[in-house]
Amino acid sequence: MLGGLLSASAPIPAQQQPPSAQLTESGHILVAGHPTPYLIRHLPVSSFPELPAAVQALLSRRGCVIPQTYEAHRPENVIHASLERAGSSDWAVLCSADGTVSLLVFFSSAPAELAVLASTPETQRLQAHDATGVLGFNWGIDPASPAQVREAQTGMKPRPLRLDHDALADSVVDRRTVYHFYSRSAWTLVGMPDD
Repeated sequence: MLGGLLSASAPIPAQQQPPSAQLTESGHILVAGHPTPYLIRHLPVSSFPELPAAVQALLSRRGCVIPQTYEAHRPENVIHASLERAGSSDWAVLCSADGTVSLLVFFSSAPAELAVLASTPETQRLQAHDATGVLGFNWGIDPASPAQVREAQTGMKPRPLRLDHDALADSVVDRRTVYHFYSRSAWTLVGMPDD
């Protein structure tokens, strides 16, 4: 219900801190004409020591912090998977910088380069999730194996071909997941039963 309302919302100016200090961001946005509080927790890139040094350096240069969903119980929104091809060692990250969150992908074949699959203001990725009415960040990413994608496609007629490497699950918490798949030098969305 709030999802549709948030698209027409506008942030109310909050006190700004230097980007490195904004590990927890709070403020208010207008929802249906009413100021509504929000809280977004971030983690520094250093919270993900498994990231290759080249990827960490690129994220640091961009001023990235990693937004956490309102339901996070451990560090999230940094994933390692075979996204370019079977057996590759690739990374995807949600990077928040200057109020904008972007979905970035780094292939091991070109670690100094990145692909931006999506980008939006952080305040467009908020939703209510408990009785307090405080909005939380709702964007999460996960690796999706060919078997997981195949299971998500249950009920499709005709049944799509099985993928030969991982996809990137891009989710709105408790709502919808889309699957990004890289093949033939391009990213596409995998067909799902409700498409």
